[in-house]
Amino acid sequence: MIANYDKTEKIILGIDPGTAIMGFGVIKVVGNKMSFVQMNELDMRKIKDPYIKLRKIFERTIELIDTFNPDEIALEAPFFGKNVQSMLKLGRAQGVAMAAGLSRDIPVVEYAPLRIKQAITGRGQASKEQVARMLQSLLGLKELPKNLDSTDGLAAAVCHFYNSGKPQVSKSYSGWASFVKQNEKRIKK
Repeated sequence: MIANYDKTEKIILGIDPGTAIMGFGVIKVVGNKMSFVQMNELDMRKIKDPYIKLRKIFERTIELIDTFNPDEIALEAPFFGKNVQSMLKLGRAQGVAMAAGLSRDIPVVEYAPLRIKQAITGRGQASKEQVARMLQSLLGLKELPKNLDSTDGLAAAVCHFYNSGKPQVSKSYSGWASFVKQNEKRIKK
């Protein structure tokens, strides 16, 4: 979905979906300035039933939508790891959070973890702690939470703010040969 970037004031909800802890953060954007609203987490580590966890993610996301009335939702996309089961669980958590936003007609955008880290710190390989400290500096946060899942959710919202209005690249290239092959009409012979 395409977000409404003409609006001079908007609320962005960022979510770091997880089946143990779902982190979230909310920022307010006025013109080209952002300000911190809230960040927190939904801790589901004591819940054993995976379907109850998914229901809790959906319900909490709806509650956040009803409380903050976000104009847009930014999600951290699952990263590709070696553990297929973990990826499946994260994908389900992300899908449930997406469904909650879409059920309320809120545009949802997802960002890869590396892109979020790059947007916040300038380094795609930054640690969670580095991202949290940069957010603390950018938003004037007095203290950081014990768990950094909430700063990960906040980072997704800030990344979306930084990328607002920028066109999303629809093609990806694995190298120069790939670029040339996909753009043969642009090559002068």
